[in-house]
Amino acid sequence: MIDLKALRENPEAVRASQRARGEDETVVDALLSADERRRAAIARADALRGEQKAFGKQVGRARGEERDALLAKGKELAAEVKAAEAEQSAAEAELTELHRAVPNVVHPDAPEGGEDDYVVLKHVGEPREFDFEPLDHLDLGTRLGAIDMERGAKTSGSRFYFLTGVGAQLELALLNMAVAQATAAGFTLMITPTLVRPEIMAGTGFLGAHASEVYRLEADDLYLVGTSEVPLAGYHADEIVDAPKRYAGWSSCYRREAGSYGKDTRGIIRVHQFNKVEMFSYVRPEDAEAEHAKLLAWEEEMLAKIEVPYRVIDTAAGDLGTSAARKFDCEAWIPTQQAYRELTSTSNCTTFQARRLNVRYRDENGKPQIAATLNGTLATTRWIVAILENHQQADGSVVVPRALRPFLGLDVLKPS
Repeated sequence: MIDLKALRENPEAVRASQRARGEDETVVDALLSADERRRAAIARADALRGEQKAFGKQVGRARGEERDALLAKGKELAAEVKAAEAEQSAAEAELTELHRAVPNVVHPDAPEGGEDDYVVLKHVGEPREFDFEPLDHLDLGTRLGAIDMERGAKTSGSRFYFLTGVGAQLELALLNMAVAQATAAGFTLMITPTLVRPEIMAGTGFLGAHASEVYRLEADDLYLVGTSEVPLAGYHADEIVDAPKRYAGWSSCYRREAGSYGKDTRGIIRVHQFNKVEMFSYVRPEDAEAEHAKLLAWEEEMLAKIEVPYRVIDTAAGDLGTSAARKFDCEAWIPTQQAYRELTSTSNCTTFQARRLNVRYRDENGKPQIAATLNGTLATTRWIVAILENHQQADGSVVVPRALRPFLGLDVLKPS
């Protein structure tokens, strides 16, 4: 949730954020009004409770008819207190509902607009010129005995697949290379749960505008995670942490891909299940922007290891998730699509998630304060697409990037 104190002090910043996202800015005034009603209700209930306590002492000293009269008045006062507490509960419920509906305040430097209004920050590497007609990743993967979409669909439905033989080895090698980099950089490796409770999923902001993307197991009231960001954010819920604290989470991830029918239906670019290593940081709010730059640098370090051309984009406000104040994506060049496609994403969620999940740190005076959280992709199944297409040879073989060879044990992938 956003900081209510900051909202009271500068509501125009929140209105500007809502406009940048293309969201309704009138919710800001509704939230301010609800906050005012809640504070007034608390003050009234507190005053009546104080009056009731003082009145109780007065009754204790009274005798006879005076006591009977005071007891009658005490009943009236108790009814007023009960009504005031009910009013306070209603005001708090109204505020909570509105508060949770407002997305994070967008960073002032994030571009305005929607999905196509990103700003390219830089390009790294040049797209390769092929002297033959390149194959797409699915044709390559099929010939290599690495990807089996047909049996994936037979077994589980559309957008499921099997990674077979060198395909499975390639994914494990890639994720292990990510783990090696993360642990060398001081991240604690975590293999995380892929089912979480509703309050954890809601706490990370995935049950708002993006709820349709999430798989839910209704019988158990649990959700399948779309990223290990979710369990890693919940790991320290209701705790005080020593910031900074960094984790690298390895997990299977599940996404319904609602609303994406007809998009990327070929191959493993947009699928319902994939594996990922995700970086997650808890830091002091004043260190969040510097941490965001570090996460992006670690992502670029990984991309350099697979030797593919890529670009870095600053995502527009209207394309940000509920929790993100700013997001940078790294997009690799996919030769057969003649386009850049996202491989990594890193988001600065400021104090938004931690406020919902009650994750705090102690400041220099020992006082608990709300922490900031950030996340960033280090490797996913989708990276196989970029590796196969960019490093293919005319005979259908694929040269393995040098940094990946020690993890895979192969220099070249050959058609089976």
